[in-house]
Amino acid sequence: MFSGIIKSMGKVQSMLPSGTTTRITIASPLSDTFSIDQSVAHDGVCLTIIEVLNGAHVVEVVAETLSKTTFNALTIGQVLNLETSVTPTTLLDGHIVQGHVDTCIVCTNIEDKNGSWVFTFDLPEPFAALIIPRGSVCLNGVSLTVANLFENTFEVAIIPYTFENTNFKYLQKNQPVNIEFDVVGKYLLRMATIHGDK
Repeated sequence: MFSGIIKSMGKVQSMLPSGTTTRITIASPLSDTFSIDQSVAHDGVCLTIIEVLNGAHVVEVVAETLSKTTFNALTIGQVLNLETSVTPTTLLDGHIVQGHVDTCIVCTNIEDKNGSWVFTFDLPEPFAALIIPRGSVCLNGVSLTVANLFENTFEVAIIPYTFENTNFKYLQKNQPVNIEFDVVGKYLLRMATIHGDK
Protein backbone atom coordinates (compact mmCIF):
# COMPACT_ATOMS: atom_id res chain seq x y z
CA MET A 1 0.00 0.00 0.00
CA PHE A 2 1.14 3.55 -0.74
CA SER A 3 0.13 7.10 0.11
CA GLY A 4 0.87 8.97 -3.11
CA ILE A 5 3.79 10.92 -1.64
CA ILE A 6 6.69 10.61 -4.09
CA LYS A 7 10.08 9.81 -2.54
CA SER A 8 12.30 10.17 -5.61
CA MET A 9 12.42 9.96 -9.38
CA GLY A 10 14.10 7.35 -11.53
CA LYS A 11 15.23 7.24 -15.15
CA VAL A 12 14.60 4.28 -17.43
CA GLN A 13 17.94 2.82 -18.54
CA SER A 14 16.86 -0.21 -20.53
CA MET A 15 13.86 -2.33 -21.52
CA LEU A 16 14.17 -5.98 -22.50
CA PRO A 17 11.02 -7.74 -23.77
CA SER A 18 10.80 -11.49 -23.18
CA GLY A 19 7.57 -13.05 -24.37
CA THR A 20 4.71 -11.21 -22.66
CA THR A 21 6.97 -9.73 -19.98
CA THR A 22 9.26 -6.69 -20.19
CA ARG A 23 12.29 -6.37 -17.92
CA ILE A 24 12.96 -2.71 -17.08
CA THR A 25 16.09 -1.26 -15.50
CA ILE A 26 15.70 2.07 -13.70
CA ALA A 27 18.42 4.25 -12.15
CA SER A 28 17.51 6.34 -9.11
CA PRO A 29 18.96 7.72 -5.88
CA LEU A 30 16.86 5.14 -3.99
CA SER A 31 17.80 2.07 -6.01
CA ASP A 32 20.63 0.95 -3.72
CA THR A 33 18.28 1.02 -0.73
CA PHE A 34 15.81 -1.41 -2.32
CA SER A 35 15.74 -5.13 -1.62
CA ILE A 36 14.66 -8.01 -3.81
CA ASP A 37 10.90 -8.75 -3.51
CA GLN A 38 10.20 -5.21 -2.29
CA SER A 39 7.12 -3.47 -3.70
CA VAL A 40 7.76 -0.01 -5.15
CA ALA A 41 5.32 2.21 -7.04
CA HIS A 42 6.60 3.44 -10.41
CA ASP A 43 4.36 6.23 -11.77
CA GLY A 44 1.65 4.74 -9.57
CA VAL A 45 2.20 1.15 -10.74
CA CYS A 46 3.12 -1.28 -7.96
CA LEU A 47 6.05 -3.39 -9.19
CA THR A 48 8.32 -5.93 -7.49
CA ILE A 49 12.06 -5.37 -7.34
CA ILE A 50 13.75 -8.43 -8.86
CA GLU A 51 17.35 -7.21 -8.92
CA VAL A 52 19.39 -4.40 -7.38
CA LEU A 53 22.39 -3.12 -9.33
CA ASN A 54 24.90 -0.35 -8.65
CA GLY A 55 22.65 2.71 -8.55
CA ALA A 56 19.83 1.00 -10.41
CA HIS A 57 17.10 -1.61 -9.94
CA VAL A 58 15.19 -4.01 -12.15
CA VAL A 59 11.46 -4.75 -12.34
CA GLU A 60 9.34 -6.92 -14.63
CA VAL A 61 6.10 -5.73 -16.21
CA VAL A 62 3.56 -8.23 -17.52
CA ALA A 63 1.26 -7.80 -20.53
CA GLU A 64 -1.76 -7.00 -18.34
CA THR A 65 0.06 -4.05 -16.77
CA LEU A 66 1.36 -2.86 -20.13
CA SER A 67 -2.17 -2.87 -21.55
CA LYS A 68 -3.66 -0.70 -18.78
CA THR A 69 -0.90 1.80 -18.04
CA THR A 70 1.42 4.28 -19.72
CA PHE A 71 4.13 1.61 -19.61
CA ASN A 72 2.94 0.45 -23.04
CA ALA A 73 4.69 3.54 -24.45
CA LEU A 74 7.65 3.71 -22.05
CA THR A 75 10.89 5.03 -23.55
CA ILE A 76 14.58 4.96 -22.60
CA GLY A 77 15.40 8.05 -20.56
CA GLN A 78 11.82 8.55 -19.37
CA VAL A 79 11.53 9.79 -15.79
CA LEU A 80 9.28 7.90 -13.37
CA ASN A 81 7.90 8.87 -9.97
CA LEU A 82 8.95 6.42 -7.24
CA GLU A 83 7.35 5.67 -3.90
CA THR A 84 8.17 2.96 -1.38
CA SER A 85 5.29 1.27 0.41
CA VAL A 86 3.95 2.63 3.68
CA THR A 87 4.50 0.90 7.02
CA PRO A 88 2.27 0.77 10.14
CA THR A 89 4.24 3.72 11.55
CA THR A 90 4.30 5.81 8.36
CA LEU A 91 2.44 9.11 8.34
CA LEU A 92 -0.39 8.88 5.81
CA ASP A 93 0.28 12.29 4.29
CA GLY A 94 -1.57 11.59 1.04
CA HIS A 95 -4.38 9.05 0.78
CA ILE A 96 -4.68 5.27 0.54
CA VAL A 97 -3.18 4.16 -2.78
CA GLN A 98 -2.91 0.52 -3.85
CA GLY A 99 -0.61 0.91 -6.83
CA HIS A 100 -3.29 -0.67 -9.03
CA VAL A 101 -3.81 1.67 -11.98
CA ASP A 102 -7.40 1.82 -13.24
CA THR A 103 -6.75 3.33 -16.65
CA CYS A 104 -4.84 6.02 -18.53
CA ILE A 105 -6.21 9.53 -19.09
CA VAL A 106 -4.89 12.44 -21.13
CA CYS A 107 -3.66 15.84 -19.97
CA THR A 108 -5.73 18.31 -22.00
CA ASN A 109 -4.32 21.60 -20.69
CA ILE A 110 -1.55 23.03 -18.51
CA GLU A 111 -1.89 26.53 -17.11
CA ASP A 112 1.00 28.34 -15.44
CA LYS A 113 -0.45 30.37 -12.58
CA ASN A 114 2.80 32.21 -11.78
CA GLY A 115 3.75 30.19 -8.72
CA SER A 116 1.54 27.15 -9.20
CA TRP A 117 0.13 25.14 -12.07
CA VAL A 118 -3.34 23.89 -12.99
CA PHE A 119 -3.43 20.63 -14.96
CA THR A 120 -6.62 19.58 -16.73
CA PHE A 121 -7.35 15.94 -17.55
CA ASP A 122 -10.05 14.21 -19.56
CA LEU A 123 -12.54 12.11 -17.60
CA PRO A 124 -13.88 9.07 -19.48
CA GLU A 125 -17.60 8.57 -18.85
CA PRO A 126 -17.28 5.05 -17.33
CA PHE A 127 -15.16 6.54 -14.52
CA ALA A 128 -17.05 9.83 -14.02
CA ALA A 129 -18.73 8.70 -10.80
CA LEU A 130 -15.36 8.03 -9.14
CA ILE A 131 -14.28 11.69 -9.09
CA ILE A 132 -15.70 14.24 -6.66
CA PRO A 133 -14.73 17.88 -6.02
CA ARG A 134 -12.03 18.15 -3.35
CA GLY A 135 -11.71 14.37 -3.41
CA SER A 136 -8.43 12.48 -3.74
CA VAL A 137 -7.02 11.08 -6.96
CA CYS A 138 -3.68 9.47 -7.78
CA LEU A 139 -1.99 10.59 -11.02
CA ASN A 140 1.33 8.99 -12.00
CA GLY A 141 1.57 7.90 -8.39
CA VAL A 142 1.03 11.41 -6.96
CA SER A 143 -1.75 11.95 -4.42
CA LEU A 144 -3.65 15.05 -5.52
CA THR A 145 -6.86 16.88 -4.67
CA VAL A 146 -9.49 17.49 -7.34
CA ALA A 147 -9.68 21.28 -7.56
CA ASN A 148 -12.53 21.51 -10.07
CA LEU A 149 -14.82 18.97 -11.69
CA PHE A 150 -16.62 19.44 -14.99
CA GLU A 151 -18.73 17.16 -17.17
CA ASN A 152 -15.88 15.57 -19.10
CA THR A 153 -12.75 16.92 -17.40
CA PHE A 154 -11.28 17.72 -14.01
CA GLU A 155 -8.48 19.93 -12.72
CA VAL A 156 -5.75 19.55 -10.12
CA ALA A 157 -3.55 22.32 -8.74
CA ILE A 158 0.18 21.61 -8.42
CA ILE A 159 2.31 23.48 -5.91
CA PRO A 160 5.97 24.31 -6.74
CA TYR A 161 7.38 21.56 -4.49
CA THR A 162 5.31 18.85 -6.18
CA PHE A 163 6.10 20.27 -9.62
CA GLU A 164 9.85 20.19 -9.02
CA ASN A 165 9.99 16.83 -7.24
CA THR A 166 7.81 14.74 -9.55
CA ASN A 167 7.62 14.15 -13.28
CA PHE A 168 4.78 16.67 -13.56
CA LYS A 169 7.46 19.14 -14.63
CA TYR A 170 7.98 17.03 -17.76
CA LEU A 171 4.30 16.41 -18.49
CA GLN A 172 3.06 17.84 -21.80
CA LYS A 173 -0.38 18.59 -23.16
CA ASN A 174 -1.96 15.52 -24.84
CA GLN A 175 0.31 13.17 -22.90
CA PRO A 176 -1.30 10.24 -21.02
CA VAL A 177 -0.91 9.60 -17.29
CA ASN A 178 -1.77 6.67 -15.03
CA ILE A 179 -4.77 7.19 -12.79
CA GLU A 180 -5.90 5.28 -9.72
CA PHE A 181 -9.26 6.34 -8.34
CA ASP A 182 -9.94 6.43 -4.60
CA VAL A 183 -10.37 2.81 -3.44
CA VAL A 184 -13.08 3.77 -0.93
CA GLY A 185 -15.09 5.41 -3.71
CA LYS A 186 -14.71 2.31 -5.88
CA TYR A 187 -16.07 0.03 -3.16
CA LEU A 188 -18.97 2.39 -2.41
CA LEU A 189 -19.90 2.60 -6.09
CA ARG A 190 -19.71 -1.18 -6.38
CA MET A 191 -22.01 -1.68 -3.38
CA ALA A 192 -24.46 0.92 -4.65
CA THR A 193 -24.53 -0.74 -8.07
CA ILE A 194 -25.15 -4.22 -6.62
CA HIS A 195 -27.89 -3.08 -4.23
CA GLY A 196 -29.42 -0.89 -6.93
CA ASP A 197 -29.92 -3.96 -9.14
CA LYS A 198 -31.94 -5.77 -6.45
